[in-house]
Amino acid sequence: MSAKILMITGDYTEDYETMVPFQTLLACGHRVDAVCPGKKAGDTVATSIHDFEGQQTYSEKRGHNFALNASFDTINVASYDALVVPGGRAPEYLRLDEKVLAMVRHFFDAGKPVAAICHGAQLLAAAKVLEGRTCSAYPACRPEVEMAGGTYADIPIDGAVTDGNLVTAPAWPAHPAWLKQFMAVLSASGTVTAKAA
Repeated sequence: MSAKILMITGDYTEDYETMVPFQTLLACGHRVDAVCPGKKAGDTVATSIHDFEGQQTYSEKRGHNFALNASFDTINVASYDALVVPGGRAPEYLRLDEKVLAMVRHFFDAGKPVAAICHGAQLLAAAKVLEGRTCSAYPACRPEVEMAGGTYADIPIDGAVTDGNLVTAPAWPAHPAWLKQFMAVLSASGTVTAKAA
Protein backbone atom coordinates (compact mmCIF):
# COMPACT_ATOMS: atom_id res chain seq x y z
CA MET A 1 0.00 0.00 0.00
CA SER A 2 1.31 3.44 -0.94
CA ALA A 3 0.53 6.83 0.51
CA LYS A 4 0.66 10.27 -1.08
CA ILE A 5 2.54 12.34 1.49
CA LEU A 6 3.04 16.10 1.70
CA MET A 7 6.26 17.48 3.19
CA ILE A 8 6.22 21.18 4.08
CA THR A 9 9.74 22.56 4.36
CA GLY A 10 11.73 25.73 3.81
CA ASP A 11 15.16 27.31 3.79
CA TYR A 12 17.45 26.11 6.57
CA THR A 13 15.36 23.08 7.24
CA GLU A 14 17.42 20.48 9.11
CA ASP A 15 19.30 18.43 6.52
CA TYR A 16 18.83 14.92 7.97
CA GLU A 17 15.26 15.62 9.04
CA THR A 18 14.37 16.51 5.45
CA MET A 19 16.53 14.24 3.31
CA VAL A 20 16.25 11.03 5.36
CA PRO A 21 12.44 10.84 5.66
CA PHE A 22 12.01 12.03 2.06
CA GLN A 23 14.28 9.31 0.70
CA THR A 24 13.14 6.60 3.13
CA LEU A 25 9.46 7.09 2.37
CA LEU A 26 10.18 7.06 -1.37
CA ALA A 27 12.22 3.87 -0.98
CA CYS A 28 9.25 2.26 0.80
CA GLY A 29 7.03 2.97 -2.21
CA HIS A 30 5.27 6.12 -1.06
CA ARG A 31 4.96 9.32 -3.06
CA VAL A 32 6.35 12.37 -1.25
CA ASP A 33 5.76 15.90 -2.53
CA ALA A 34 8.13 18.40 -0.92
CA VAL A 35 6.92 22.00 -1.05
CA CYS A 36 7.90 25.43 0.26
CA PRO A 37 5.89 28.66 0.20
CA GLY A 38 7.07 30.96 -2.57
CA LYS A 39 8.85 28.17 -4.44
CA LYS A 40 7.96 25.76 -7.22
CA ALA A 41 9.02 22.29 -8.33
CA GLY A 42 12.69 22.32 -9.30
CA ASP A 43 13.60 25.13 -6.90
CA THR A 44 15.78 24.29 -3.92
CA VAL A 45 15.84 25.06 -0.23
CA ALA A 46 19.08 25.40 1.70
CA THR A 47 19.48 22.90 4.51
CA SER A 48 21.38 23.20 7.75
CA ILE A 49 23.12 20.43 9.69
CA HIS A 50 22.49 20.42 13.41
CA ASP A 51 24.83 18.32 15.51
CA PHE A 52 25.29 17.51 19.16
CA GLU A 53 28.95 18.12 19.99
CA GLY A 54 28.95 18.67 23.75
CA GLN A 55 27.83 22.29 23.97
CA GLN A 56 24.67 23.39 25.75
CA THR A 57 22.75 23.40 22.47
CA TYR A 58 23.26 22.02 18.98
CA SER A 59 25.78 23.44 16.54
CA GLU A 60 24.71 24.50 13.04
CA LYS A 61 26.51 24.15 9.71
CA ARG A 62 25.41 24.71 6.12
CA GLY A 63 24.07 21.54 4.53
CA HIS A 64 22.93 20.62 1.04
CA ASN A 65 20.55 22.16 -1.46
CA PHE A 66 17.36 20.08 -1.31
CA ALA A 67 15.33 20.04 -4.53
CA LEU A 68 11.59 20.54 -4.20
CA ASN A 69 9.50 18.29 -6.41
CA ALA A 70 6.12 20.06 -6.21
CA SER A 71 4.87 23.64 -6.36
CA PHE A 72 3.37 25.07 -3.17
CA ASP A 73 0.80 27.24 -4.94
CA THR A 74 -0.66 24.45 -7.09
CA ILE A 75 -1.05 21.54 -4.66
CA ASN A 76 -4.44 20.37 -3.42
CA VAL A 77 -3.87 19.56 0.25
CA ALA A 78 -7.03 17.41 0.36
CA SER A 79 -5.44 14.97 -2.11
CA TYR A 80 -2.73 13.94 0.39
CA ASP A 81 -2.93 11.02 2.78
CA ALA A 82 -0.37 12.28 5.31
CA LEU A 83 1.92 15.15 6.32
CA VAL A 84 5.61 15.29 7.29
CA VAL A 85 7.04 18.38 9.03
CA PRO A 86 10.86 18.44 9.32
CA GLY A 87 12.63 20.54 11.92
CA GLY A 88 15.48 23.00 11.67
CA ARG A 89 15.03 26.74 11.38
CA ALA A 90 12.31 26.67 8.71
CA PRO A 91 9.35 26.08 11.08
CA GLU A 92 10.00 29.33 12.96
CA TYR A 93 9.13 31.39 9.88
CA LEU A 94 6.79 28.94 8.12
CA ARG A 95 4.47 29.29 11.13
CA LEU A 96 3.92 32.92 10.11
CA ASP A 97 2.26 31.81 6.84
CA GLU A 98 -1.50 31.39 7.30
CA LYS A 99 -1.77 29.12 4.24
CA VAL A 100 0.78 26.75 5.78
CA LEU A 101 -1.12 26.75 9.09
CA ALA A 102 -4.38 25.99 7.26
CA MET A 103 -2.69 23.06 5.52
CA VAL A 104 -1.47 21.68 8.85
CA ARG A 105 -4.93 22.05 10.37
CA HIS A 106 -6.44 20.14 7.43
CA PHE A 107 -4.51 16.99 8.33
CA PHE A 108 -5.58 17.17 11.97
CA ASP A 109 -9.21 18.00 11.16
CA ALA A 110 -9.32 15.02 8.78
CA GLY A 111 -7.50 12.70 11.23
CA LYS A 112 -4.77 11.96 8.69
CA PRO A 113 -1.30 10.78 9.80
CA VAL A 114 1.15 13.55 10.72
CA ALA A 115 4.86 13.14 11.48
CA ALA A 116 6.78 16.07 12.97
CA ILE A 117 10.30 16.10 14.32
CA CYS A 118 12.43 18.51 16.35
CA HIS A 119 11.41 22.15 15.73
CA GLY A 120 8.50 20.95 13.57
CA ALA A 121 6.46 21.24 16.78
CA GLN A 122 6.67 25.04 16.37
CA LEU A 123 4.47 24.72 13.30
CA LEU A 124 2.00 22.44 15.10
CA ALA A 125 1.80 24.81 18.07
CA ALA A 126 1.16 27.81 15.83
CA ALA A 127 -1.56 25.90 13.96
CA LYS A 128 -3.26 25.29 17.34
CA VAL A 129 -3.50 21.52 16.85
CA LEU A 130 -1.71 20.36 20.02
CA GLU A 131 -4.49 20.93 22.58
CA GLY A 132 -4.76 17.70 24.60
CA ARG A 133 -2.12 15.94 22.48
CA THR A 134 1.18 14.37 23.51
CA CYS A 135 4.04 15.74 21.43
CA SER A 136 7.80 15.31 21.46
CA ALA A 137 10.11 17.97 20.08
CA TYR A 138 13.58 19.37 20.54
CA PRO A 139 13.70 20.21 24.27
CA ALA A 140 13.92 23.96 23.60
CA CYS A 141 10.44 23.72 22.04
CA ARG A 142 8.88 22.31 25.21
CA PRO A 143 7.43 25.71 26.27
CA GLU A 144 5.70 26.10 22.89
CA VAL A 145 4.17 22.61 23.08
CA GLU A 146 2.90 23.29 26.60
CA MET A 147 1.65 26.83 25.84
CA ALA A 148 -0.32 25.32 22.93
CA GLY A 149 -2.09 23.00 25.37
CA GLY A 150 -0.07 19.90 24.58
CA THR A 151 1.74 17.50 26.87
CA TYR A 152 5.46 17.50 26.14
CA ALA A 153 6.87 13.98 25.82
CA ASP A 154 10.26 14.08 27.54
CA ILE A 155 11.78 11.03 25.86
CA PRO A 156 15.32 10.01 24.86
CA ILE A 157 16.77 11.79 21.81
CA ASP A 158 16.51 8.56 19.82
CA GLY A 159 12.90 7.87 20.82
CA ALA A 160 9.53 8.73 19.27
CA VAL A 161 5.97 8.91 20.53
CA THR A 162 2.63 8.20 18.82
CA ASP A 163 -0.58 9.89 19.93
CA GLY A 164 -3.37 8.78 17.62
CA ASN A 165 -2.53 10.10 14.15
CA LEU A 166 0.45 12.17 15.40
CA VAL A 167 4.01 10.80 15.50
CA THR A 168 6.73 13.06 16.93
CA ALA A 169 10.36 12.84 17.93
CA PRO A 170 12.99 15.13 19.47
CA ALA A 171 15.63 15.14 16.71
CA TRP A 172 17.23 13.21 13.87
CA PRO A 173 18.83 10.50 16.06
CA ALA A 174 15.23 9.25 16.41
CA HIS A 175 14.77 8.49 12.71
CA PRO A 176 14.53 4.68 13.11
CA ALA A 177 11.86 4.92 15.82
CA TRP A 178 10.06 7.93 14.30
CA LEU A 179 9.80 6.54 10.77
CA LYS A 180 8.86 3.06 12.00
CA GLN A 181 6.01 4.49 14.09
CA PHE A 182 4.90 6.81 11.29
CA MET A 183 4.76 3.96 8.79
CA ALA A 184 2.71 1.91 11.28
CA VAL A 185 0.23 4.81 11.58
CA LEU A 186 0.13 5.10 7.78
CA SER A 187 -0.66 1.39 7.46
CA ALA A 188 -3.40 1.55 10.08
CA SER A 189 -4.91 4.85 8.92
CA GLY A 190 -7.26 3.67 6.20
CA THR A 191 -6.32 6.77 4.18
CA VAL A 192 -3.57 4.99 2.26
CA THR A 193 -4.40 4.44 -1.38
CA ALA A 194 -3.72 1.23 -3.27
CA LYS A 195 -1.30 3.12 -5.53
CA ALA A 196 0.05 6.63 -5.01
CA ALA A 197 -0.93 8.72 -8.02
